[in-house]
Amino acid sequence: MEKVSLILGAGFSKRAANLPVLKQLFDWRVRPRNTREQRRIGFIRSMRELWESKTRGDRHPERFVSHMLRFSDRSRRAILWYITRRLSDPFIATILGGMQVLMIDDRRAGQHRGVARTRRFLQHFRGVQICGIVTPNYDLLVEYALGTRGFNYGKVGEVLSGRGKNPIFPWQGAWPRLNGTVRLAKLHGSTSWDSKNRYTDGRCGLRGNALIVLPEHRKLVPGSLRSTWDLAESILDSSQKAIVFGFSFSPYDRALLALLKRGGRNLESVLLVDVEPKVSGARAVFPSVKITCCPPPPFGLDRIKSWLLHGDR
Repeated sequence: MEKVSLILGAGFSKRAANLPVLKQLFDWRVRPRNTREQRRIGFIRSMRELWESKTRGDRHPERFVSHMLRFSDRSRRAILWYITRRLSDPFIATILGGMQVLMIDDRRAGQHRGVARTRRFLQHFRGVQICGIVTPNYDLLVEYALGTRGFNYGKVGEVLSGRGKNPIFPWQGAWPRLNGTVRLAKLHGSTSWDSKNRYTDGRCGLRGNALIVLPEHRKLVPGSLRSTWDLAESILDSSQKAIVFGFSFSPYDRALLALLKRGGRNLESVLLVDVEPKVSGARAVFPSVKITCCPPPPFGLDRIKSWLLHGDR
């Protein structure tokens, strides 16, 4: 049986859960839960308006993020908080009177429409030898869909930090372990990670201290993500086929594209799943690989199944 890896870009999360792609990040759809959040959003909006006025309407989000990171400590903290907060918004709940992002194994997360779509998509790979999932996305869609029994971050049995299995009485019960067989490499970090721990929930998306690689022109990958990048290269290196869903192949992601090219040297076939497949970008990364395209599910589902079974025939 051929070994397959999944590469899930921002377009996947947009399609599954209507999470924003980069150009939609500053749509101001975050629902502030208190006055502190209102002030933070107001500050970022004012900085955005000032940026556009000084740059004659430059609406490029990566350049604005770079500006915020370098303008002041306050703007740097604010933009880090806003980006992770925007992606966490659909998964926030009130628990014990406090605002918390749902846990990975929380039943309510599993009932979210976007999580259900993600789960249905991943279920189509039952019976297929999946080497792993590689993604630059910060969100927890894959974790919510698979649960702690369905994936690992590279080490089976890893114990997560944070709340225990009971969200109402978090001090009761054992802390969840990642016992799944699907390896998940989150190249740009996660709303559930900080510089020290990986948590059972997306708390770092509320705190603004998530370990993430921000979307700016010259992305710098922190050393604390090196093991994750090594995992991604291992996943790709052991694959014969790859499904690339909603990935933009942005030229600004030089390090990421280099990783895909290096790790994908053994690939024989790639399926681009996208409304507008970035064929030229894919060919630059996978120059000697047979590339096929199809639309996202539900319209492209039969094509995906056929490709898994028969390849490009």
